[in-house]
Amino acid sequence: MLKRDLKGEILQNAKDHCFFAGLNDSGAELCKANFPYGIAGIHYLQHHLGMEPNASFISTPDMTITRNTDRWKSGFGYGGKISWGKGDDDFVVLNTKPNACGMLTGGLEELPEIESLIRKLHDFEAETAVIDGVKVTWDFYKGNHFIDLFEVNPVAKIDSFPPYAFVIHSSANEFRGDNKLGFGLYYDESEQLYEMAEHIDTPFGKIHYLTGSDAKKYFERYQYVESFAKRKRELAAELLFEKYVEICNETHQGLINLNEIVLGCYYLKNLKTLFPFTLRGDLPAYLVRGKSNLSPESIESLGFEKRARRLGLYDRLLGSNIIPHGGGYVFPDILGVNRVIEVDGERYFEVEMQNGRGEKIISEVRELPYEYRGRTVVLRALEIGIIEIIAKLIPQYVLKIS
Repeated sequence: MLKRDLKGEILQNAKDHCFFAGLNDSGAELCKANFPYGIAGIHYLQHHLGMEPNASFISTPDMTITRNTDRWKSGFGYGGKISWGKGDDDFVVLNTKPNACGMLTGGLEELPEIESLIRKLHDFEAETAVIDGVKVTWDFYKGNHFIDLFEVNPVAKIDSFPPYAFVIHSSANEFRGDNKLGFGLYYDESEQLYEMAEHIDTPFGKIHYLTGSDAKKYFERYQYVESFAKRKRELAAELLFEKYVEICNETHQGLINLNEIVLGCYYLKNLKTLFPFTLRGDLPAYLVRGKSNLSPESIESLGFEKRARRLGLYDRLLGSNIIPHGGGYVFPDILGVNRVIEVDGERYFEVEMQNGRGEKIISEVRELPYEYRGRTVVLRALEIGIIEIIAKLIPQYVLKIS
């Protein structure tokens, strides 16, 4: 058994490798409390594999919890980028559970009638749609997936932009478990992947991972699944709207390379792409461009510079290039996290209640009553200089039906 002081040393080092740029609210505080355990587990694994324990987490302003129970218990949250290598190391951490979730944004010349869209949704959900011989499973009613329609109000100079826009939010749940291609993306739903993976018990929980050629095969499979997810969103847009102008079709939960994953944020491949930044259904969304981030000025103002330079992570911060995709979860009855209690390998969070009447002890976060944040996340992203607002999207209606 690992000595308590050594475990504490590993956990402290993991905390130093987490760079939190979020808000000081309940969602962010729960993320801060949990994420070091996930990074500590990866550090333990890296040491086991003879690597430098330098995995890191860099957050976006919408940092919060993940409602995927297994990912949360593995010590992760949502809203940022995890890195555990240079990008081409043959090593993939499966506990992060990439699923190619993303959003397609398209422009429309006219706002469709809601009755017509409902009929089309029912029609194509009743019929069998196939991509590459794989039956498509529509999931617009699950979790926080949706189809939104907006009126577009430009706030920056853009040429001939359509007056209306839609956002389709979905993933490729067809490939979480074993499928016609073979193994799936989730080790706890794909028996083939679980058999292929390596497993290690760490003081911070069990980690499932791949190395060598298996890691490369997994990344290749992920790349295919991401392509499938994008084509699935495009097919839905064609069936619903027929004619539209594609603005972007970007992933916010998936692998960037073998050693980096974005969880609930976009990765900037270039500075021209317009990304949807969605909040609550009763608030405007935005089309934004990302800026090269984080800038040296932002790194200094966030208080990251000395620590990043000491750990050799300054360039990783400079090249983070991530922006928020949405508001993120916040918990109206929770003020903050007092401490983390560990009993028999389980983590429990002592949280302070808004009403000031004692504390609550929680382990699961999925069933907590939550809300989506408002414009505070947008303002925070503007404050640290990582986005530019191009257009405001005024909600017209949201389709979330089965």
